[in-house]
Amino acid sequence: MARLQLSGIKKSFGPAKVLHGIDLEIGDGEFTVFVGPSGCGKSTLLRLICGLDEIDEGTLAIDGEIVNDVPPAKRGIAMVFQSYALYPHMSVAQNMGYALRLADTPRAEIDKRVAAAAEILRLTPLLDRKPRQLSGGQRQRVAIGRAIVREPRIFLFDEPLSNLDASLRVDMRAEIAALKQRLGTTMIYVTHDQTEAMTLADKIVVMNAGRLEQVGRPLDLYRKPANRFVARFIGSPRMNLLQGGLLGDRAAEVGLRPEDLKLVDTRDAKLSGDVRLVEHLGSDLFAHVAVEGASETVIVRLDGRRDVSVGARVGLTIDANDIHRFTADGLRVAA
Repeated sequence: MARLQLSGIKKSFGPAKVLHGIDLEIGDGEFTVFVGPSGCGKSTLLRLICGLDEIDEGTLAIDGEIVNDVPPAKRGIAMVFQSYALYPHMSVAQNMGYALRLADTPRAEIDKRVAAAAEILRLTPLLDRKPRQLSGGQRQRVAIGRAIVREPRIFLFDEPLSNLDASLRVDMRAEIAALKQRLGTTMIYVTHDQTEAMTLADKIVVMNAGRLEQVGRPLDLYRKPANRFVARFIGSPRMNLLQGGLLGDRAAEVGLRPEDLKLVDTRDAKLSGDVRLVEHLGSDLFAHVAVEGASETVIVRLDGRRDVSVGARVGLTIDANDIHRFTADGLRVAA
């Protein structure tokens, strides 16, 4: 395991500034997820940690040792990419042990490590197969196994599930969560999917336009987003944002989580409007309500057994303790 410290990290590609001074600490054995929209710099930051790109300014330290000029192979890091990048002519066992073979590791040691990784990832019956004989999820497990056999101090994952269909993503998410528990190794995971971030992370790093918006535990970010961007990015469906005046609130803007809103008679409502869209998702129902004075529809999360019709006039209310308040600049108003 290993501890990372990033201080003042900056990176540009030509005139384009990608990272604007990143300060971040990642603890020993911690599972940290970098999350943010496309182009926010999260994959670039991962490549700098791995050593695939050079840092322009700032320092990167692993266990207190500055490694800016240390080549990737010497950093004790293994990376799992979005693409499986398996050799089609090699078996699963050969793919997993290839990096060790290049490093002149004794054959007995290679076999031992491959067998151990295969056992962890439930790949033992597949060791003699070629990649074309595997499913997408199995190929991704092989790619992860290839990293495990190197016994790195740090694992890096760059959107490893984005090539999988929805059901396989759920399965592989569970696989990676279980892997975290078994190995206890420091892991950094990049994704644009905030559901992956919430379910996997010990700590989430929310990035936007090359800067850190907020760093913290998943539920802390969900319950106390530092600003408007984090409030909207973390949570599905996303937080509703309204002018404070619509609720008689002094804050410039108020945030309402869909699950905190309740349908009531319009006479008892703080807000009222017409239902424009109803999404039935089985256990949940999402009602999109056009609230008077609001610039966008308000999403309400309800029990899937509720009967709500498009066109219905409804009232909405929310407990004052569940309201998130923001300044005109988009910063959270302290409670």
